[in-house]
Amino acid sequence: MRIAIAGFELESVTFLPEQTDIPDFEFGARRGDDVIEGLRGTNTVIGGFIKVCDAEGVEVEGIVSVGAGAAAAASDAAWVKYTTEIVEGLRALKGKVDGLLIFLHGALATPTRLKADASVLEAIRAEVGPDFPIGAGMDLHGNLGPEVIGGATVVCGYRHSPHTDMGQTGERTASILIRSMRGEIRPTMAIAKPGIMLPSIFTATSLRPLADLIAEAREWEKQDGVLDVSLFCGFAYADVPDCGMSVVAVTDGDPMLAREIAHELSARAESLRHQLFKRELVHDVAGGLDRAMALAEQPSPDGGRKPVVLLEHADRMNDSTYTLREMLARGIKRAMVPYMWDPAAAEACIAAGEGSTVTLSLGGKSSPKAGDPLEVTGKVVYAGHKTYRITGPLRTGMLNDLGPTALIDLGGILVSIISVQYSAIDRDPFDQFGLRIEDFDYVLLRSKTHFRHVWEPLSREIVIVDTPDWGPADLPSLPYRHIPPGVFPVTRSD
Repeated sequence: MRIAIAGFELESVTFLPEQTDIPDFEFGARRGDDVIEGLRGTNTVIGGFIKVCDAEGVEVEGIVSVGAGAAAAASDAAWVKYTTEIVEGLRALKGKVDGLLIFLHGALATPTRLKADASVLEAIRAEVGPDFPIGAGMDLHGNLGPEVIGGATVVCGYRHSPHTDMGQTGERTASILIRSMRGEIRPTMAIAKPGIMLPSIFTATSLRPLADLIAEAREWEKQDGVLDVSLFCGFAYADVPDCGMSVVAVTDGDPMLAREIAHELSARAESLRHQLFKRELVHDVAGGLDRAMALAEQPSPDGGRKPVVLLEHADRMNDSTYTLREMLARGIKRAMVPYMWDPAAAEACIAAGEGSTVTLSLGGKSSPKAGDPLEVTGKVVYAGHKTYRITGPLRTGMLNDLGPTALIDLGGILVSIISVQYSAIDRDPFDQFGLRIEDFDYVLLRSKTHFRHVWEPLSREIVIVDTPDWGPADLPSLPYRHIPPGVFPVTRSD
């Protein structure tokens, strides 16, 4: 048995004014044998695919793997290029492979394709036919519709946010697909949507009642004939018709049971819609800084030194300036702001050199809602091209290239400036630069949920601040045009 492996993923923030184009995807792209050798042993969906195939004696054939994290909607040209590359790769392998394992995010969109992941599967089906086995591993934040499960043999999603189970999701997908190819099982799927859109900040799967819904999915899987149950939280910042939560149930040859599970769990989520929104956890910028400064002045409960984490979660491109501006205005010291995305500022620091004093226009460039650039002057502590292997629990072992990178000291606030958009979610922004977390009283992060696995035990408290960027907790403030009627809380406020 031989299986082809591919990946094409993007979490599309459709409100951002730019597009994620081919050069953005090409940064870190893998093809052919490099898909297999580069991702084998990593905590990624494709790493999970490979692990199971290796264990089962299944040969693997890499086609292409590209991704751009969370960014603006993909260009149509990028969708055409990579979908064509996957289809042509399968055409070249016709008669040589018996199935396909593919990593799709679920929130991919382009200006003309609002169901872009489903369209990828549709294009593949047109090439390989209706009976060719296809397993799709997908992100918990995918926006799914019936076309997605109609295009695949099996669909499995992450179970956790933070996404510490990327590799396990690939393993589940590959295991079910291989068993079906061997004739041991006959996967049937059903999908149901409760009509709820959740801000990413409220999709941490440790938060109740979301944690309870996840636990109910695990209980369903204990029933005979149930192969997998995935609860997708959706991605609220992609303005698409399938935006929102969904439940996908996979059973062994029992479509009625799959429908029962999907609809019952979906109805349970719908009944908890108000409790799923944790508005009491969110502060405005001034209130958040007040809270953080009060905490920093108190002795640590455990006697150690732990920073307060400020979470500017609405920042979709890691360049918002709202909270940093307030921190500078208040004269805050002993603070770290890791991974602020600004290629021009990073290059300016490198040109000036380590030890130099530079004046920069920093951040606020991704869109007019990012808070406007800050005019700052500081000392360059580090300047160079930064590459390392991820040591944190997400994407463990993958090579991370930040591009031209700098550390600048703004009079007590240390900012790391990167050229490749990436969120600080683990210890690497400190460890890879020789910094100690305990030396800081404040850390400003721009993640949504992924930081929690590492930072909950490392921080004194997490203080969430909401800003008017493109990822706010206040979803009705966004200019949606494509979501369906009756979706809570945007078009239904009961």
